[in-house]
Amino acid sequence: MNHYLISAFVKKLKMKTFNDLQFETMTSPLMSGKKARIHFENGFGASVVSHDMSYGGKDGLYELAVLFDDELHYDNPVAHGDVRGYLSEEEVTELLMEIQKL
Repeated sequence: MNHYLISAFVKKLKMKTFNDLQFETMTSPLMSGKKARIHFENGFGASVVSHDMSYGGKDGLYELAVLFDDELHYDNPVAHGDVRGYLSEEEVTELLMEIQKL
């Protein structure tokens, strides 16, 4: 393996994935489900939710919003101007990796 491939592999290993999310249970009269926030070294982050009113939550899927400085951030190539919904755990990981590369 050349140095470039090793470096890319090591960087990928350090990238955060769905498994790094620490979900909190949401219990309110309006919403029941779970939520997590994660922050990255580049100033970006993500809010990941699955609840009765999220896109895909009723199907056990996830909704992801991109954050910048802990605020919703729609002007980026990952969010496409909105939140991303109906996501599997694997798709959340793919988007988290894209956010970390911004």
